[in-house]
Amino acid sequence: MMRLLYPLIASALITITPFLATFEKGQDIVRGLFGYEEFAILLFFVLVKNKLAKKMPASAGMTRWYAALLVVLVVALFYVAWIDLQNQLAIKNWSTGWYGILPFATCGLALTIVWKAKPFSFNGILFILFVSLMAHLFSLNHYAAQPLVQFPVVDYLERTAPKPPQRKYLTDDWTKKYTVTDSVTITRDYVDTSRNNVIILVESWGVPLDTARFSSELKIFEGIPQTVGIHNRMYSRTRTAEREDLMLKFVTDSTKRRDTTFLPKVFADLGYKTTFLFGGDSLEHRRYKYIGNIGLGEAIYGHGQNDASMAQKIDSLLADTMQKHFIAWTTTDTKFPMRDFPDIYGSNADAIDSAYSWRLDGTLQLVADLAKKHPDVRFVVQGDHNPILSPVQFHERFYKRWVPYVILN
Repeated sequence: MMRLLYPLIASALITITPFLATFEKGQDIVRGLFGYEEFAILLFFVLVKNKLAKKMPASAGMTRWYAALLVVLVVALFYVAWIDLQNQLAIKNWSTGWYGILPFATCGLALTIVWKAKPFSFNGILFILFVSLMAHLFSLNHYAAQPLVQFPVVDYLERTAPKPPQRKYLTDDWTKKYTVTDSVTITRDYVDTSRNNVIILVESWGVPLDTARFSSELKIFEGIPQTVGIHNRMYSRTRTAEREDLMLKFVTDSTKRRDTTFLPKVFADLGYKTTFLFGGDSLEHRRYKYIGNIGLGEAIYGHGQNDASMAQKIDSLLADTMQKHFIAWTTTDTKFPMRDFPDIYGSNADAIDSAYSWRLDGTLQLVADLAKKHPDVRFVVQGDHNPILSPVQFHERFYKRWVPYVILN
């Protein structure tokens, strides 16, 4: 029992000393009772030292190998202790100063404490470390304010790792300027049963971190009566967005049977011609199956045609003034991965940004032109999800799961 207690005491000495030396009144006391990495190094130190002392290596080469390993363990112990100290000082934004002597003092005392300790076998050390980790995780679930173990190296890596921008919550700049909602009922809130409606899902149109960028996109719709807002997408999938945007209500009856009523079915019952347009193939996302189930009577697929071609088809449909229309269009020009950038994660982020912005502006301009040409038609324009399937440096320029919506006319 003592051969286990000595390394525990020694590792606790290394990790607790800088904590106490830098302690301030009112400071959070959450701190592990002993250092996990220091504990592991000390256990292996005792094992290797014992092998050298008993001259177990069969050759001089093996002796030198064990001696080198012992030096590496000692250096590693001092390094981990130094990292632990720097973690503590970084929390307070203090300079090292005289605290720099603490790792040398505590590590020297720790090595003295375990110098005469009896070693465990290699497998025994692995078992002890496993049990220690499990005990720490178990106790953490019950006593989160007092962890058993401290992990200086893990804390250091977490502290020094590059911090990605906050992309989950919109800043005050957005909430003060635009209507922000978690609702996915934008379409049903704005469709008009007294006139034609065009529901447009703009591929990969997300909310950028830069408010000026979004303002630039909205300038395309200047001169058109509009309502602008931002809403949350729970799932970053075009297929899901197509369904939820066209959903009127979802109910579960007494037999637990689920029933969904979609807007196209409601408008069809009112005498509207319901049409779905997509510039790609019907096999993509298996649209040939679920588009009809949503209630859309006609599906027009471009099989590779761009947004300009599909906008012309919508213009032709709206030219038929003898028939009321309910049209749903999912754009494709800003779909990722882009044709010019087949490498999803390795392409240049700035080059992708430039191409994306140019194509998005082009698609939004097509929508604006349609809205200007048909001022009596209600246009509900939304993004399906933020840009994904692209380099991290690019999609980190957009908020997660937040998309814009613009109601025109």
